[in-house]
Amino acid sequence: MRRGPKEKKERALGQKLGLKAERSMSPKSATVRKPYKPGQHGVNSKRRARGLSDFGLQLKEKQKMKISFGLTEIQLKEILKKAIKAKLNTKEKLINLLERRLDNVVFRLGLAPTRLVARKMIIDGHITVNGRKVTYPNFAVKIKDLISINPNSKNSGQFKNLLEKLKKYEAPVWLILNPEKLEGQIGSAPADIDLPFDFNMIVEFYSK
Repeated sequence: MRRGPKEKKERALGQKLGLKAERSMSPKSATVRKPYKPGQHGVNSKRRARGLSDFGLQLKEKQKMKISFGLTEIQLKEILKKAIKAKLNTKEKLINLLERRLDNVVFRLGLAPTRLVARKMIIDGHITVNGRKVTYPNFAVKIKDLISINPNSKNSGQFKNLLEKLKKYEAPVWLILNPEKLEGQIGSAPADIDLPFDFNMIVEFYSK
């Protein structure tokens, strides 16, 4: 899929993926104001929407996952390969691998409004794991690992109102959040997660 504005990607796929935090849920969201695909074949097109082929549907699900988690094609293939080889259910393992990425955990803890922002925070050195700075967004976080805002970054303007936001935030059941310290950890394996993808279609896409 071509690079472009985040909301344009959501419109192309016909689904909100939370790429722009609060804006994605507001009336200002492009998916609300323009509930049709971007481009000349969008709202002004008189052509009937053709049903996608099985391959087209599988491709669409794969694109949704890639965009939501900010993955490259190589990264997604590697994650899927590990999931298929695992003894666990492929879907469960795939969710586990995706959710334990550091950028996703930072996002899920409420330390960042989107995965994209979380990724930038990590690359810029604002996040530590067990007290050590980690600059790789795809770092695999383990149970009991402590994820924190770097002490040297806490006075940065981007974290000015974070404490107040975290006090009102409810983290997923598998995470333990300490708002006062601007930190959290994985308490158990990712659970009760509802992701907007058809995992079977994604597996089938890469099985061809």
